Amino acid sequence: MKELLKKYQQLSEREQYMVIACSVVFIIGMFYWLVWSPLNTAIERNETAVKAKQSELSWVKKNAAKAIQLKRSSRGGAQYTGSLTQAVNQTAGRYKITISRMQPQNDILKVWVDEVPFNDVVTWLQSLESMGITIIDIDLAQADAPGLVKIRNLQLGKS
Repeated sequence: MKELLKKYQQLSEREQYMVIACSVVFIIGMFYWLVWSPLNTAIERNETAVKAKQSELSWVKKNAAKAIQLKRSSRGGAQYTGSLTQAVNQTAGRYKITISRMQPQNDILKVWVDEVPFNDVVTWLQSLESMGITIIDIDLAQADAPGLVKIRNLQLGKS
């Protein structure tokens, strides 16, 4: 440091002013590129993210009432009053689904199916829901053949 100070003092007055001016410009430039610019970029990115989340929140608030209304209307329409086992057997036969095991527990019916086409499962479950049977939980696994699934655990209940 002493060597730099000695060299600085050996410079003419005009050169000393130029060194000071260049040092100030260098310090300001370093501050801009190392501190100001990254902070400014992060702030802009976060403001954009906040605006996106706010628009998503307003959409959810706007459509929440519709979702609640649709849920109430779907439950209020059909209520299945018969036997879950009988309904599952009848609809499974209609969609050519072979049930490997059924286990009734109170108001819940657990169903297992070995291998069945995925599209048939979807239409079968839609028909059960249209009857007023609620799908409580489902656990699907991919079967060996493409397009086939195994239903490891399907829990059905009444609405």
